[in-house]
Amino acid sequence: MDPTDLREAVPAFEDVRYMNTGASGPSPRPVVEAAQAFLARHEYDAASEEGPYPLAFDTYEEVRATVADFLGAAETEIALTQSTSDGINRVATALEWEPGDAIVRTDLEHPAGVLPWSRLERRGCEVRVVPTEDGRIDREAYREAVQDAKLVCFSAITWNYGTFLPVEELVEEAHDAGAFVLVDAVQVPGHSPLDVTEWGADAVAAAGHKWLLGTWGGGFLYVEESVADDLEPAAIGYRSVEDPGAADYALKRGAPRFEIGTTNLAPYVALQTAIETIESVGMDVVESHVLRLAARLADRVPDERLLSPADPETGLVTIRVDDPEETVETLKEEYGVVVRPIPSLDGSIRASLHVVNTAADVDRLVEGLEETGW
Repeated sequence: MDPTDLREAVPAFEDVRYMNTGASGPSPRPVVEAAQAFLARHEYDAASEEGPYPLAFDTYEEVRATVADFLGAAETEIALTQSTSDGINRVATALEWEPGDAIVRTDLEHPAGVLPWSRLERRGCEVRVVPTEDGRIDREAYREAVQDAKLVCFSAITWNYGTFLPVEELVEEAHDAGAFVLVDAVQVPGHSPLDVTEWGADAVAAAGHKWLLGTWGGGFLYVEESVADDLEPAAIGYRSVEDPGAADYALKRGAPRFEIGTTNLAPYVALQTAIETIESVGMDVVESHVLRLAARLADRVPDERLLSPADPETGLVTIRVDDPEETVETLKEEYGVVVRPIPSLDGSIRASLHVVNTAADVDRLVEGLEETGW
């Protein structure tokens, strides 16, 4: 499939020029249709055929295998979750915490990478926030912060500036200090090629509803095999254990111990189909297309208004405007362009440029910004 075919398969583009994939990607018809077809099969046919539970368990296994292959991981290193936030929380609650334990994050994190640590702070843990400037982490402050820290959590791609942090280096420095490292990677899958083993992180949380163009509810968690069996999930269910009927249960080996019980399979089938669809385009094609469009936009934004790098690292481009809420509304109503405001950066909006976008989309956005006076 080429980018034009994929765009034509996304109904949202029949009405608007959608440039908000960093928040939620509009799904192509084949993704939604696969989820709908599976739901119908599970609810209508399975009862008289293989049974709803055998069908469900076979599907969990198939989806987990697809995700593992896509991420360059082993199947036993993948747990199916509901979202990135869900994955982060499953790791956060699987560690044993004591008052005084230190947690490190950056000041660029999405609420999903802030709230779990804020709750632990209320229970006596210390949260160290590493400062950044223009989406760049203060490396000296980071190295100081991770000393004697129990856990470090940061985003691979910053959701507000669109910068790509040096994940492998940050992981190595945190590991040298003895910390567990959890990466929020939700802006990466479907956006840039990813082999999670190259990062060396202990855990990576993500989801399929953004750049993969899947549906809501299809999240996934990678947990490196050498650390997974040392983690004790706070929640437990029949999918977490080897034998649900055993008097003395044993947690599954690896990441599947983080899965709990009966969950809707449709989002996972959508996730699997979304991965297969984006792979049919080719991640190298996606990445080059995204960066080309981002550069086209960045080149046309006045220097004083461009908050993201002038030489884009991702498809997220953040622009300073006089009135973000009004600008977003005007762009949609008068120009048919969908972007979003960024509340963590006062006076800014963000465009997310994906493989389904075109140069004409970028030009229309710039036209709208210029005519509204930014």
